[in-house]
Amino acid sequence: MQEKIIILDFGSQTTQLIGRRVRELDTYCEILPYNKFPHGDENIKGVILSGSPFSVYDEKAFKTDLSAIRGKYPILGICYGAQFLAYSNGGKVEPAGSREYGRAHLSRFCKENPLFKNVRDNSQVWMSHGDTITQVPDNFNIIASTDEVSVAAYQIAGEPVWGVQFHPEVFHTEDGTQILRNFVADICGCKQDWSPASFIESTVAKLKEQLGDDKVVLGLSGGVDSSVAAVLLNKAIGKNLTCIFVDHGLLRKNEYENVLHDYEHLGLNVIGVNAKDKFYSELAGVKEPERKRKIIGKGFIDVFDAEAHKIKNVKWLAQGTIYPDVIESLSITGTVIKSHHNVGGLPEKMNLKLCEPLRLLFKDEVRRVGRELGMMERLINRHPFPGPGLAVRILGDITPEKVRILQEADDIFIQGLRDWNLYDKVWQAGAILLPVQSVGVMGDERTYENAVALRAVTSTDAMTADWARLPYEFLGKVSNDIINKVKGVNRVTYDISSKPPSTIEWE
Repeated sequence: MQEKIIILDFGSQTTQLIGRRVRELDTYCEILPYNKFPHGDENIKGVILSGSPFSVYDEKAFKTDLSAIRGKYPILGICYGAQFLAYSNGGKVEPAGSREYGRAHLSRFCKENPLFKNVRDNSQVWMSHGDTITQVPDNFNIIASTDEVSVAAYQIAGEPVWGVQFHPEVFHTEDGTQILRNFVADICGCKQDWSPASFIESTVAKLKEQLGDDKVVLGLSGGVDSSVAAVLLNKAIGKNLTCIFVDHGLLRKNEYENVLHDYEHLGLNVIGVNAKDKFYSELAGVKEPERKRKIIGKGFIDVFDAEAHKIKNVKWLAQGTIYPDVIESLSITGTVIKSHHNVGGLPEKMNLKLCEPLRLLFKDEVRRVGRELGMMERLINRHPFPGPGLAVRILGDITPEKVRILQEADDIFIQGLRDWNLYDKVWQAGAILLPVQSVGVMGDERTYENAVALRAVTSTDAMTADWARLPYEFLGKVSNDIINKVKGVNRVTYDISSKPPSTIEWE
């Protein structure tokens, strides 16, 4: 029986961050749409209400009946969650004079309240809201204020229900983890016993029960998610797992050969498929990013399907889907930023049942599980790489020559990061081939060749990311090496955009 915290998502950009912070407290949690509370689940220990892009007065605002939850579980409302609790109980929420965004300090708070145990005086918090609670209902007790916000936190009298106007989940709230620990461990009574080892033990047992003697195919990408999924499944069903690794011609330099070699060491049964010509042909002349993604997705389905049908009696398709992918698929706003790399359509086309052993883990948790399984660090720490590969790092149409240029430039960049001991200090890095040419001088000759952008970011979960402050000496060396060694490139730039507003990948 796995005790859990339920996080009801009202559409905030930081909802996943709440989940990660709870998981970091060694406590299992699930993020669900605001109106999909799992009534009847006996393992629930508490409920967190997320923020939202809406005002409680908006016609489109997400609202739900909490009467069946209040009184049964402890509740913590964050930002919109706090406003919704106050508003739905007769309080007043009004537009702030100006948007309250950024750092503030708890100038006054009730130290005796269990939510603020071990919180320091004048503790910094992070505000991000356009509305503010101007009047609380009679049975709501204000327990914290800042210089600008009189109702920074409250508790409903006689109930284990709290609301905070700030965001304890973000890094800038100095005692945010402590506040969440107070709620999760002390108020909700969670044992904090969820760990990679316990996950492996329970997941392998579930996989054995779920799959029995059935045969399973899994699409490997070379990334940590599919690799950890494969090792978990191999531990559960052994020879009944067949992995298929498709080379669409858009992998990094020598990655196809290197990854196949790594998988041999893991004892996995892997079929490698060289499908470069097929993908180059189908992508010829295509420039629009989403169309490129769809062509690659369909091509992968076709190749994978053909290989899988060579294996007799397959009943399951396994994928390295992780929790952020699941949450995005449950989007309550209906917004699609770009198609996800976990290819849709395979289970339906192949008439297979779907197995996703990592679907409730965040990326950093997948890595922790990989280490617990004894996997090689170079596989565990491999930077995230998009499913469409270099197709979304070649802006414009794709040709074998452009792929060659980008592979060479990217290889110099990534190897340079390793040589300078910088690889593990960034979350993700890569080169982008720009659809422009520029004038240059090489030797005594004028050149008119391609420009390459280098991209490196720091992050913990890819929900937000900052550009990596790499040493100038390193960037200078890499730039010189790329220009001197990669035929077709005469200019290198460095991307200093953060997410948001930019995305990590350019397409």
